Amino acid sequence: MSKKKYWEADKRHWMHPWTHFESFQEEGSLIMSRAKGSRVWDSGSKSYFDAVGGLWCTNIGLGREEMAETIAEQVRQLAYANPFVDMANEPAIKLAARLAELAPGDINRVFFSCGGSTAIDTAFRLVHFYQNCRGKREKKHIIARRGGYHGSTYAAMSITGKAGDKIPEFDYIQDTIHHLSCPNFYRAPEGLDEQQFCDLLVDEFQQKIDELGADRIAAFFAEPILGSGGVIVPPADYNRRMWELCRANDILFVADEVVTAFGRVGHWFASEDMFGIQPDIITCAKGLTSGYQPLGATLFSDRIYDVISTGDPDRYFASGYTYSGHPVACAAALKNIEILERENLLQRVVEVGAYFEERLQTLRDLPLVGDVRGKRFMMCVENVRNKATRELFPDSLNIGKWISDRAEQQGLIVRPIVHLNVMSPPLTMDHQEVDFVVEKLGQAIEQTHRDLIAEGHLSSRTKALAG
Repeated sequence: MSKKKYWEADKRHWMHPWTHFESFQEEGSLIMSRAKGSRVWDSGSKSYFDAVGGLWCTNIGLGREEMAETIAEQVRQLAYANPFVDMANEPAIKLAARLAELAPGDINRVFFSCGGSTAIDTAFRLVHFYQNCRGKREKKHIIARRGGYHGSTYAAMSITGKAGDKIPEFDYIQDTIHHLSCPNFYRAPEGLDEQQFCDLLVDEFQQKIDELGADRIAAFFAEPILGSGGVIVPPADYNRRMWELCRANDILFVADEVVTAFGRVGHWFASEDMFGIQPDIITCAKGLTSGYQPLGATLFSDRIYDVISTGDPDRYFASGYTYSGHPVACAAALKNIEILERENLLQRVVEVGAYFEERLQTLRDLPLVGDVRGKRFMMCVENVRNKATRELFPDSLNIGKWISDRAEQQGLIVRPIVHLNVMSPPLTMDHQEVDFVVEKLGQAIEQTHRDLIAEGHLSSRTKALAG
């Protein structure tokens, strides 16, 4: 098929996740044809540095021959195995044991699924299963945060608090899922310092517990660092204080580490190493295989397993997937962990990530840039109409897309999310590549500013304010 034929067939047949119907019908897709390391090539052979890392996931970079050989060999030996009840396969067993070694505390149990959304869905069902097994059938309510993203299955999207994804044409669980304020200090009420803002957030959680009753709240779902909701690093002691409230009120703490696990911020898991908390459940995916195979995992404590596995001799966990513990996906995950460890990529993220943070901060002086935030290889630029008041452009303008389009012209892929441009590059990124990303993104922002003025989206007054 020619490049044009691919483009036409894509428009005609493939409905993409998050398709915006009008613009897709007009513009179609940017079609990728190959990749190596941090570089991807489109069907017209143009090269780009992928600062999005696929979707937070290509941690070891793409096109690795040893990964291809591992996957091929597993296909030859055992391409699929039934995972139900009392059937198993060696790669899944090895991976479960390895994840138990890497996970903090008594998190020694692993339930495999197909990705981040299904890992969250499994956690949601596991939480209710556990509470019911304890005889606490009133503990059904789930607490999450506005701005949090947890996936696109029915339960996962219901738990998600990102307003832009909760469109009215879909239905959601609303009676037992509640959302607290987003811990985004850039958008904190005026006059509060970071500690006061943290106090406000913790007090809000306590008030919600008092309102619903601790005996009715099953779990708190939280990303240690919010990802798609804007790369929000909460105030310093926020995560620990929220976890302590959970412990004091018999509420399970579910850490959604689909993005942060496997090196994204320099640790196997961020919960304990970065924030000093011991979750009851951790969900992961993405960097678990670096995108080479679809795989998710819900990790949970021995404490939970001991409750659900005892009591009723006829009890069984009636949930699972055809591809749970898929041998090829698990073999890829084991090789991925081996590469991360052998090449010391977690330490690389700590070192190069500090430079990435420092260099991106230089963009604050540019017009349109209101905030630069994140941690290590998980960063975000928030674009605003007015830097002084933090006023946003209309959502309909989609300013992040304006900037990402101009970045692509410069050979750089960054992710647009309405007002934001998000970056989550492969963990192999070096200092020279950091400089490239910052330079090209800066040029794209400056070009966007000029284009906004030329097309009348910034008046003479707002031009000055934006600058």
